[in-house]
Amino acid sequence: MAEVVIVENRSVAGALVADEIVRLIDTIPEPVLGLATGSTPLPVYEALRERLDGHDVSHLRGFALDEYVGIDPAHPESYRSVITREVIEPLGLDPELVRVPNGAVETIEHAGDDYEKAIADAGGVDLQILGIGTDGHIGFNEPGSSFASSTRIKTLTQQTREDNARFFDSIHDVPQHCITQGLGTILRARHLVLLAFGEGKADAVAAALEGPVSAMVPASAVQLHAHVTVVLDEAAASKLRLADYYRYTYANKPAWQGL
Repeated sequence: MAEVVIVENRSVAGALVADEIVRLIDTIPEPVLGLATGSTPLPVYEALRERLDGHDVSHLRGFALDEYVGIDPAHPESYRSVITREVIEPLGLDPELVRVPNGAVETIEHAGDDYEKAIADAGGVDLQILGIGTDGHIGFNEPGSSFASSTRIKTLTQQTREDNARFFDSIHDVPQHCITQGLGTILRARHLVLLAFGEGKADAVAAALEGPVSAMVPASAVQLHAHVTVVLDEAAASKLRLADYYRYTYANKPAWQGL
C-alpha cells in the first residue's frame, strides 16, 4: 500500500516533498530526479528555490516525463521550455544534465529507445515526481496503457487535449501526439511521489489508490510499487475510504523514516 499523506494545502505539500529532495541531494553522490510538468508539481519546485541555497546541485540529473511530438523545443509550451523555465533556471541546475524526450519528427522512431538508454546510463531515477489526470493518467499514459510500457509515442485523447488547450491559443494548436515515459519506465524509479490537489482530482485519486489495479486507471500502477508516497490536500483526499487510517498512520510514523 502506498503511504498517503494528507496535508492542509499545496504549499505544505510542496515543502514536504522539497525537504525529501534536499535530503536526497545531500546523501546520494549523483541523484536523479524524474520531473513532472503542469501545475501540480509547481509547489515542490517553488519550495526547492528556498531550500537549495548552500546545497551543491551541480551533480543533480533530471529526466522529464514527456514531450509533445513535432513541437519546436523553443515554443513556450514545449516541455523543454517549461522545464527550463520552472526547474533548471530557478534551481540553478546544469541544463546538460536535465533531459527531455526528443519529440523531433525526424528521429521519433528511435527516440523512445534513446531515452530509455539515457535513464539506464544515469543509473535510474531515484525519485519520480508525478501528477494525476482527471481520467487517472500519469505522464501521457492514457487509459488502456500497458503496465509494462516503456518510453514511446502516444496519441493524446480529446479530453487531454482539451485539458491542455488552456496553455495554447486554441485546442487546434495542441499537438495530437506525444512521447512519454511508459508505466513500466515509471515503475522502475526507486521512489514514486504522486501529488494531487483539488476536488477535481478526488475521483481519480480514489480509483488509483483504493480501486482495482487496471489499465483503465493508469495511475493504479503505483499500487504495484514498493515505495510510493502520495501527498494530497483535503479536497483531493475527500473520496478516500481509508482517509482516517492514512492520517493516523502518518501521525504515528517514526520521524527517522522520512517520506
